Amino acid sequence: MFGFISRLRDNISITYGQKVFLLATLPLIVAVFLIFLVVTAESRQLAEREIQALETQLIETKRAELKNYLSIARTAFVNTYGRAAPDDEAAKLAVTRELSAMLYGQDGYFFVFDYDGNNLVAPRQTFLIGKNWTGLNDLNGTPITDELIRIARSGGGYHSFDWPKPSTGANERIIVYVNGLQDWRWVIGTGVYIDDVLENVAAARADVEARIRRTSVYIVAIAIAALFGVFTTGMFLNIRERRLADAKLKDLTQRIIDTQEEERGRVARELHDGISQMLVGVRYALELARRKMGQSDSLNKGIDGLGSAIQEVRRISRDLRPGVLDDLGLGPALQALTDDFSKRTGIHCEFETVVFRNRLDEEARIALYRIAQEALTNIERHAEATNVEISLKGHRKGAMLKVFDNGKGMIWPQPARRSRGLGLRNMQERIEQLGGSLRILSCDTGTVIEAQVPLTHMLSPQKPAAQPKKESA
Repeated sequence: MFGFISRLRDNISITYGQKVFLLATLPLIVAVFLIFLVVTAESRQLAEREIQALETQLIETKRAELKNYLSIARTAFVNTYGRAAPDDEAAKLAVTRELSAMLYGQDGYFFVFDYDGNNLVAPRQTFLIGKNWTGLNDLNGTPITDELIRIARSGGGYHSFDWPKPSTGANERIIVYVNGLQDWRWVIGTGVYIDDVLENVAAARADVEARIRRTSVYIVAIAIAALFGVFTTGMFLNIRERRLADAKLKDLTQRIIDTQEEERGRVARELHDGISQMLVGVRYALELARRKMGQSDSLNKGIDGLGSAIQEVRRISRDLRPGVLDDLGLGPALQALTDDFSKRTGIHCEFETVVFRNRLDEEARIALYRIAQEALTNIERHAEATNVEISLKGHRKGAMLKVFDNGKGMIWPQPARRSRGLGLRNMQERIEQLGGSLRILSCDTGTVIEAQVPLTHMLSPQKPAAQPKKESA
């Protein structure tokens, strides 16, 4: 388990730029999320209070309206009720007729129950008249008749329950206001349906939800815009800093390469002009001594060994900085390099080129020569090749150096992949300094290295010097 976590940690690496981006964005995301929660909760609470206040106000309006209706009804029969005795059936009949005729609105009416639960007036629902409705409940189990009687006995008041609406027949919430005629033991009341109030409340809640959703969308949009701004700014700064770093690294690499070439040239000159000349002088002295002293095996071996040392010093000097590269150009320098490589290793080497006439600038000449030199070194050490072909040609996009060998290819064991390729990296760095490209194609039958230098490193052709005009006779 710990090994799996360790491998996962090794595979998931976070760059410095990603760490900075996460450090900038995570607090922003957390802050926006908390703001979203607070705003949503506060909006819901405020909206709920407003909706409850609206509902209370509308219901209070309905209740005041019911009380006014009942007051009007009492005014209509107060004289009849006031002069009648408790058992005056004629007066009761007159009052029930008056109440039955008092309809208002589409669903408004008055109803009457006696204290025993018998319905006496129900003009819009006549099936109730003459029946005892003691113990009547609505669909939700809310008591109706018994509660109305209790309220009327106690002096009057409001009651709410679900009841069929006369105009639609659907069960709707109704608020009723009842009063008691204590002499007659009557419950008289009227009601108003509040489905319109509930619809207004539902519409208000829907509007609140819509506003909360809009607010959420705005917050998310602002958060996305902020994240995009942070990301864009971070990317801009990261790209800018990376470009500056790349430019500085490129300049540093170029200075290192230039310093290396200068040091190679200095060491090559010292070997050629200093040590080589000293060894040649020693060899001449030994040859002079041999002529005076006669033949000697030990002296001959010393002279031969000294000659080999002189040749090796000259080879090292030539490898460090071939003079033919500066004097004659890249083509002759590569020809001399391949000839020396073939003579030293016994590997057949062919070189093909076109006449460049020093068309490449100094940086391109040095880079292509070093790439060819490194390629031949790798072939000698690793390829086990028997044939090498090198070509240097120009084309529309610049110059192309191609090195081919028929060796075993660049095949390494997996653990060695990370540590290999110092010479290849040097090739890549040199060609990248010129803005060119390096391509390597390798298989078990050989390797091809292609180094392309862009046209910007090609010099304009030199115009031949103008011939002086002959004076006319």
